[in-house]
Amino acid sequence: MTWVVWVTAVIAYGFAVMQRTSLGVMGLTAAEHFNAPASVVATFMVLQLAVYAVLQIPAGITVDRLGSRIVITAGSIVMTIGQVVMALAGSVSGAVLARVLVGCGDAFIFGAAVRLVPAWFPAKQIPLLTQLTGLLGQFGQVVSAVGLVAMVNDAGWRYTYLLAASGAALAAVLAVLFIRDSPPGVKPERTDTSVTQLPHQVAEVVKHPSTRLAFWAHMSSNFAGIVFSLMWGMPYLTHAEGRSTATASTLMTVYVIANAIAGPTAGILTSRHPIRRGTLIEGMIAASALAWLVVLVWPGPAPLWMLFLLTICLGISLPGGNVGFDVARTFQPGNRLATATGVAITGGFIFGLVEIEIIGVLLDVLCPGGRYTLSGFRWAMSTQLIIFAIGLIGLETNQRRLYRIMADNGVTIPTWHEALARQWRVVAQRRR
Repeated sequence: MTWVVWVTAVIAYGFAVMQRTSLGVMGLTAAEHFNAPASVVATFMVLQLAVYAVLQIPAGITVDRLGSRIVITAGSIVMTIGQVVMALAGSVSGAVLARVLVGCGDAFIFGAAVRLVPAWFPAKQIPLLTQLTGLLGQFGQVVSAVGLVAMVNDAGWRYTYLLAASGAALAAVLAVLFIRDSPPGVKPERTDTSVTQLPHQVAEVVKHPSTRLAFWAHMSSNFAGIVFSLMWGMPYLTHAEGRSTATASTLMTVYVIANAIAGPTAGILTSRHPIRRGTLIEGMIAASALAWLVVLVWPGPAPLWMLFLLTICLGISLPGGNVGFDVARTFQPGNRLATATGVAITGGFIFGLVEIEIIGVLLDVLCPGGRYTLSGFRWAMSTQLIIFAIGLIGLETNQRRLYRIMADNGVTIPTWHEALARQWRVVAQRRR
């Protein structure tokens, strides 16, 4: 039953990712369908992500109070309605309503899925399974980038989105049938805080450095992937770098595969070196920032191998957000875990949606009339480097605060030299 519950939650999250990314991978197709400029289509995604981000804390509180089963079911139903509206929409206003509904339903899925992991699995398995929950769900992005993109060209807009809606409906049915909030005979761990005390509880969660570290971790490791996978990745690869749709779809798939490899690796490293989780996150972020910097300053179109390297680095950095969740889990009680996770998730999505809109506005200015150029795209995409810097500063600041709290509680923080020497001794003993 344990694995059935978890697999069902992962499937529900995968369908949620498919709904979330279904517009971004077809951004310019959507512009043609609704006869709207790039900035308007970007606004669809910004509004969807804004709803998603704003609802994260309410979603976390709801999961802590009602449990994952009810929340995943309700969220999937709302996404189903949103995708049906998108399929039938003939105007910009209809599309806006559709993306608001998708963002609303999507907001409740991941936090509820992650909440099930500590309820059903022992502590040693939690970091790895948290990573696996996030990365396996990302294969919904592959379905969007490959399946939906091909389908919309062959079968048309309406049929494509109705099929996407059926996936969300299936997730709701599976959640009702197979998800349970706790093992048989175990009382679910839920908050009993009164409604009037909720603001105080949320404030306590937000003030703790572990929650803030998780916020900056998710922000700096996920915002670039959000921008790339949900909106501007496909247009950049096809219109700026001049790659075919098939090549761009392959690169998007490589992004997901890199995440799939990096996620379990990050989970294992998190379990073995929990004190160094912040440093692990910083390394992931640095990989993405450096890769974007090289691509953006390259003279002329970037070679294909470099674009592969970029998508690999973006995929490698994505699990950094889940490492941040593990930091929050370590320092927060179980009945506040979903709330802390919700606070953290707002980081990547708030900054991601702001960046999506910034890029859309700059493209309209630099590439008037939809005449997209490599130079225009590069100037627009280069604004990501500023957000990388902000995230790294926030992450390092709160990591130092957390170290001071740990030291005050008697936890010894070894230097890197001491940590590596200890690991070397362990390896040497195993070889004997």
